[in-house]
Amino acid sequence: MTKILFAASEAVPFIKTGGLADVVGSLPKYFDRKKYDVRIILPKYLCMEERWKGQLRFLCHFYVNLSWRKQYVGIFEAKIEDITYYFVDNEFYFAGDKPYNNIYEDVEKFAYFSKAVLEALPFLDFCPNIIHCHDWQTGLIPVFLRTLYGGENYYSGIRTIFSIHNLKFQGRWMLPAVMDITGLPKQVFTADKLESYGEANYLKGGVVYADAVTTVSRTYAHEITTPEGGEGLDGLMRARAQVLFGIVNGIDYEEYNPKTDPFLGSHFDIKNFAEKKPANKADFQRKLGLPVDESVFLLGMVSRMTDQKGFDLISYIMDEMLTGERVQFVVAGTGEERYENMFRYFADKYPDRLAVHIGYSEEIAHKIYGSCDGFLMPSLFEPCGLSQLMSLRYGTVPIVRETGGLRDTVEPYNEYEQTGYGFSFANYNAHEMLGTIRYALKVYGQDRKAWQDLMRRGMEQDYSWEASARCYESLYDQMTAL
Repeated sequence: MTKILFAASEAVPFIKTGGLADVVGSLPKYFDRKKYDVRIILPKYLCMEERWKGQLRFLCHFYVNLSWRKQYVGIFEAKIEDITYYFVDNEFYFAGDKPYNNIYEDVEKFAYFSKAVLEALPFLDFCPNIIHCHDWQTGLIPVFLRTLYGGENYYSGIRTIFSIHNLKFQGRWMLPAVMDITGLPKQVFTADKLESYGEANYLKGGVVYADAVTTVSRTYAHEITTPEGGEGLDGLMRARAQVLFGIVNGIDYEEYNPKTDPFLGSHFDIKNFAEKKPANKADFQRKLGLPVDESVFLLGMVSRMTDQKGFDLISYIMDEMLTGERVQFVVAGTGEERYENMFRYFADKYPDRLAVHIGYSEEIAHKIYGSCDGFLMPSLFEPCGLSQLMSLRYGTVPIVRETGGLRDTVEPYNEYEQTGYGFSFANYNAHEMLGTIRYALKVYGQDRKAWQDLMRRGMEQDYSWEASARCYESLYDQMTAL
């Protein structure tokens, strides 16, 4: 049996700030349990909900040397749906009201976590064939493994995979500080290894030292090898192209199921969505304080409010869209203050057209997926994206920009061939986006049968984790055969 250890900074159901947690917490359930023993190791954050802390069982403790520091490591264990989770406990690093703090704190925190993961393995009675590391917070695991542990028999056979969920976030900090924190030898901090533009770069370390590198869609795997999408590391990505793989993310089809979703008042599936889904729309309009009108196009969005997600495009066309089109817009998310305030302003200006929920609410998110007619994702870049997959699952037609995983997962509507299940635009341009929204509104308003066919084709797509898990299994098999 192949043993895989996922190392990550977050995973559902224990701690979540974004899509990384969905991936790490959902994917292991879809592997062939007869062939793969996949376990997960996370930090034990003090800000975890008490209901999850109560399920943790203490296993052991030991001490780890982090350069000149000697730090306590506690290991806890939990089992959820037959998946084993391990937790690294140290309140000096993992206290606080959120998982991430300032970068200068996080670089030491996750250097400690990376070292603790490796030191914990002999205590777990679980020596993995592969450690699958996720994002910059675990970038030092392949570095430590190859430089400090490579000669030790226990660790000599362990392979590493490093997955990039978003190249924009790299874990960069001052070289002298990181050298002091990690205790790694000076030769590791050169331009062909961890050094990047005068700083130490954790993500770069993971890419350089891992045996294979993955990212979360085929298109994004190409984009990060270009100057436009490489975030300063395109040369490195091209150099590692032979071991760089794009595997599209999936979603948990049990959690996101319009037939059983506890947040929806009217459940539906591909056979009865045309009759059942409108009741959700009407209920949601009432809940939001919007006029209840089935003929008005209800456009939804669930997102972090950052420039990456296209909110500058949205701010540019809000007046034009909300005054000139038969559309209601509902947005849920939190992020940069300028975008939160922008939505507050427009919600006050157009109370019958715009509803905004500032903050994260699982209930509101599910209601948007299960009630809206269209779902907007005009991202500047998008490694994979999960929200468009969730919207397809619920028959909510995505309107996206053709980038990264959005391009891979949303086939644009062709009215002549009656194919496709979404709408897309190519250039990062506000009026090109608005033109695409208007095209969707036209189809919705003038050809309801074509719209329902769009919904049906979207619901027929399989973006569960099943297909993605088979791709990862193939990669694991290649790695263990080396």
